[in-house]
Amino acid sequence: MTLNSFAKGGDGGGPSECDNKYHPDDEMVVALSTGWFDGMSRCLKNIMINANGNSVLAKVVDECNSVNGCDKDHDFQTPCANNIVDASPAVWKVLGIPKEVREHSIIWSDA
Repeated sequence: MTLNSFAKGGDGGGPSECDNKYHPDDEMVVALSTGWFDGMSRCLKNIMINANGNSVLAKVVDECNSVNGCDKDHDFQTPCANNIVDASPAVWKVLGIPKEVREHSIIWSDA
């Protein structure tokens, strides 16, 4: 799992792909890498994320593009790895992961 702000002006660049909106850092939202995003089939559905003995439900609002990346909509970032859950600061907080840790192992499933 990686840390991402879905807020306007945040790490993610443009608005979220599923609802064309920005999401504040205190909202439980994630982006999934392209394969897991599965052509928007998980849009606005919850996933369960487990780490550090904690769990949280988070809504899928965006794709962490594993193919294209590097465009304006993706803040000119390199493509994501194929196994990324890109989560808001609120998700990290509930899971007890310090923000200084930029990547953390998790287990996730459809809720």
